[in-house]
Amino acid sequence: MDADLLVPQFQDANAARAFLEQQRWPDGVVCPHCGVIGEAYKLKPGEGSTTRNGLWKCAACREQFTVTVGTIFEDSHIPLNKWLMAIHLLCASKKGISAHQLHRMLGVTYKSAWFMAHRIRYAMTQEPLSSKLSGTVEIDETYIGPKERGSGRPGVPGPFSKKTPVVSMVERSLVKGRPGRVRSVALERVTVKNLKPILKAYIHSGAALNTDEATVYHFIGKDFARHDHVSHKAKEYSKVVEGRKITTNTVEGYFALLKRGVHGVYHHVSRAHLHRYLSEFDFRYNARKAPDSERASLALRGINGKRLTYRDSCRRAG
Repeated sequence: MDADLLVPQFQDANAARAFLEQQRWPDGVVCPHCGVIGEAYKLKPGEGSTTRNGLWKCAACREQFTVTVGTIFEDSHIPLNKWLMAIHLLCASKKGISAHQLHRMLGVTYKSAWFMAHRIRYAMTQEPLSSKLSGTVEIDETYIGPKERGSGRPGVPGPFSKKTPVVSMVERSLVKGRPGRVRSVALERVTVKNLKPILKAYIHSGAALNTDEATVYHFIGKDFARHDHVSHKAKEYSKVVEGRKITTNTVEGYFALLKRGVHGVYHHVSRAHLHRYLSEFDFRYNARKAPDSERASLALRGINGKRLTYRDSCRRAG
């Protein structure tokens, strides 16, 4: 067993609660009802009392709350230590971990494990970048879905395909110590109309784009500082022009990792939930240089304000 899984917060629910309180409120307890900091006090359960462990009361608004209110853990009957262990496992597994494996390791039902995993992926959803992707950004598309025969050109689904196109934008690392970031988006179709606003939202206008020869990128590339491409049809995968390395090998490497996880671990990902799996793989890639424990802490920072009910998790993404 991973030595990290032997720490107290993974073994005991009360220790997990104390750990989560320290992680969520490092500067003092924050009331989720009125937002006042440092005015809450803990209610201590006594003999015959109905007060449960971890209950706080705000002296300002007089409301009661626990550390799980307003997070992905709210209203869950699964012990917090199992939640923290699930987060650690999902963050530490390079290609992901299936709900069946979580079900076996955590001792919860498969349905609970599936729902836990989706809540954690929701916490991994990254907010719009405070700084857009810059430098050299590689862009490419791949298709996620069941294997199909006779669908057209190799790697390109036919008109009746059940595969979903995914476009990923990978920033090459330019700053020492800061790895390049990735953003992935699932689309109905890869068209100029669908793709142009996404690239403008995530990529700085001064960036240099590296793509393959797909026509759609030539119409969008003029909106950025530079657009270079390689021709995969001509078996051209990397070249150097005026000292610039032009390739899409970095984004292709990311796709290889994504597909190994989807096909090898999850086996099947529906269109309705694909965006959550992309959040998971993007999150791990962007934090790939961090130790497992630090990556789990980064995921914990995303739990606030992200409630996800079972009904919502089963509803098709809009």
